[in-house]
Order: sequence, then structure tokens, then C-alpha cells
Amino acid sequence: MSTGATAAILAALLLPTGAAAALLRHRFVVVTVRDMSMAPSYRDGDRLLVHRATRPARGRVLVIEQPPARNPWPKPPLPRRTRPGNAEGRHWLIKRVAALPGDPVPQPLLKASAPPHPAPVPQGHLVLLGDNPEHSIDSRHFGFYPSERVLGAVVAPLRTPTRPPPRRAAP
Repeated sequence: MSTGATAAILAALLLPTGAAAALLRHRFVVVTVRDMSMAPSYRDGDRLLVHRATRPARGRVLVIEQPPARNPWPKPPLPRRTRPGNAEGRHWLIKRVAALPGDPVPQPLLKASAPPHPAPVPQGHLVLLGDNPEHSIDSRHFGFYPSERVLGAVVAPLRTPTRPPPRRAAP
């Protein structure tokens, strides 16, 4: 076989692989857990595979942009099709979806003075809670969370040889 034919075959095989890799970089990102707010499900140092196009669902774990200490947000929401490298300079949190738009507000968010039938979660917002309430800053502190600020959903923990698999908390 000639060198030209070999090069053409290699190009035909590698081009789709390169295109697939580029596509995967836009849809998936790996994050490292840096606190205990989701323990025992996920612990400090765990690495997680995040799918950027997954829709929020009750019980699903999301990677979200940390809310600012005061409004407004310092940067616009990260577009869905942006490369993960463009997320630099933003701080991310990992939280579990407790309620979706239209759902009743979960009991942990209701105050003793709340009306007996509070308004549902507004459109375009989520209620997010950490699995470890004593170490979690979540909707109990910052209220309803804008869904446009979600980076993506955790699809799988990436195992490390020195750690046992994380235990799943009940939703």
C-alpha cells in the first residue's frame, strides 16, 4: 500500500475520532469536589463526570455556579455550548435538586411563619439542597436558584484506586 493511501486511511479513521473528542469536550466536564456539603454521597477530593446538557430532575445532583454574596451576578450565565475552559474564574457548587418549577416548596425551606400553602417554586428556578445540611450552603440560605446557572448534572463518579465507591443518599 502506498504512503498516500495509508495517510488517507489514517485520516479517515482519526478525523471522526477528533471530531467526537471535540464534541465530548463541549458536553462533558470533570469536576473535583472541594467540600463536605454532599457527604456521604460525594467527599472532598472525589472527581465527578458532569454532562452539560442533562435537564434537572428531582434527586439529580447538579454542578451550579456559586451565587454571589450580593446581587447582581458578576458575569452572565455560561452558554451551554461554551467550552469548559471558559468557566475559569467562576466558583462551582454541587447540590441535589429538591424541587423543580411548579413543585411545592420543600419543608426545610418553610419558616415557622410561612402561610399554610406557600407559592410553588417559580418558573426558571430550582430548590437545591446539600446532602450534609450542617456543611451546606444551599437554597435554605440563598433561596430559589436560577436554572440558567446550572453547569450540568453529575453522571458518574470517577473511581480512584484508594477510595471506595461513594454511598448514594436517598433523594
